[in-house]
Order: sequence, then structure tokens, then C-alpha cells
Amino acid sequence: MSRTEVLDREVGQALSALSATAKRGLGDPALAELVVIRASQLNHCAFCLDMHLGIAREHGVSEKQLDLLAAWEEAEGVYDERERAALALTEAVTVLAEGFVPDEVYATAAEHFDDGQLAHLIGLVVAINNWNRVMVARRIPPGGYRP
Repeated sequence: MSRTEVLDREVGQALSALSATAKRGLGDPALAELVVIRASQLNHCAFCLDMHLGIAREHGVSEKQLDLLAAWEEAEGVYDERERAALALTEAVTVLAEGFVPDEVYATAAEHFDDGQLAHLIGLVVAINNWNRVMVARRIPPGGYRP
């Protein structure tokens, strides 16, 4: 099953275009996969986890990083400062527990990403959150992704 089959074709194409554009603009495919995996963990999206774990491996993300991603804050020395800033922003945008992204989280991310990269990073988090919600709402099981 392709991702666009779970939605109206035009909506699926729009979400796919946003995802692809955000990843390209971020310019770091391995980091992009860490971001989408972390958001998918938070959203309990088995389909997206299954899909993006495979893609992450193709982009050279280490098994250690994948294994410890759910506890990245405690995994000293596994993620560099740029990755940690991206993961913190991913969690803040995904959860929005306080109704907004905390200033310190945004400021830290802004230290590691230029304005364009930051916009693409946020766009990527928004895109995967959209996909997660579609796949979870439609109860799409893992294992159906075909590149």
C-alpha cells in the first residue's frame, strides 16, 4: 500500500510534497529520519516507525542512535548538539504541552540551524505529525510500505 492510498489522491500528494520539500531543505537525510522517527514514537504510529526505521538505516543512521532514540535526552554522547536541538524541537512541536514551543527550545534550535533550515525542520515535523495522525486514525498496520 502506498501512503497516498489511505487518503484522497490530491491530499496524499500534497502531504508527500511537503515531506519531500522539508527533507530536501533540511539538507541532512539522516537527521531528517531521526526527527520523523522520534515524532512517530511520540504519536505511536507503527506504520511510520516501520517505514522510517528502514529508511534511516539506508541513510547510515547507527543502530545505537535508533535503539536509544526514545531516551535521547539521557543518551550522553550518542547524539551531537545539533541532533539534540532538532529532537528537542521535534518533541516541542509534536506535543505542544504548554500550547506553544518553549522559547529556550526554539532558541537552541536557532543556534544550530539557519532560518531556512529551521523552517524546513519545522515543516518536516508538521508533515510527519500529519502522516502519523492519518495512519493512526485509519489504523494502517506496519509492513505495507513499498518504496
